[in-house]
Amino acid sequence: MENTLTKIKSLYPLSDSALAKLTGLFYKRHFKKGELILKEGRIERSVFFIEKGIARAYSDLPTQELTFWLGAEGDYIISAQSLINNKPGYETIEVLEDSVLYEIDSAAMIALFESDIELANWSRKLAEHELIKLEQRFIFRQFKTAAQMYADILENNPTLLQRVPLKHIASYLGISQVSLSRIRAEIK
Repeated sequence: MENTLTKIKSLYPLSDSALAKLTGLFYKRHFKKGELILKEGRIERSVFFIEKGIARAYSDLPTQELTFWLGAEGDYIISAQSLINNKPGYETIEVLEDSVLYEIDSAAMIALFESDIELANWSRKLAEHELIKLEQRFIFRQFKTAAQMYADILENNPTLLQRVPLKHIASYLGISQVSLSRIRAEIK
């Protein structure tokens, strides 16, 4: 549980008792490479923390799958549409390697946040952190070329390039695999 605890503690200082309340709701799950965690069009009732492994979120378009998120150890998996609006999510989330995740029931998690101010503050910090990451992803995709985006990944998260198939990296960057090959050749 080390990666998950490190992430939890990095967002907001929690007392041992608050941390125990939160992790007491965790259920350890093992997923095989290629398994789906969340499915587009369903109301999801769980949140997952990635302890070991890597995952991608994608949407099925008429002609292709569009990868719009990649997550690894310490990240969490959630369908915000399901959690906040109780509506079907628009994403499918797949693990790209054998993975260990901690699952928490959304309703139990919300009840915990409503009954414990310390955990409510932690959840607010988590939401703030995710909002900043969302803004960064938006800027990343809107104002940078594919080559600049690839260079950013290479500099800031090189293990991602070793663990994620190139077809998913290309989709995440919004380019074809051929274009990604050209960019990789130019950078080397």
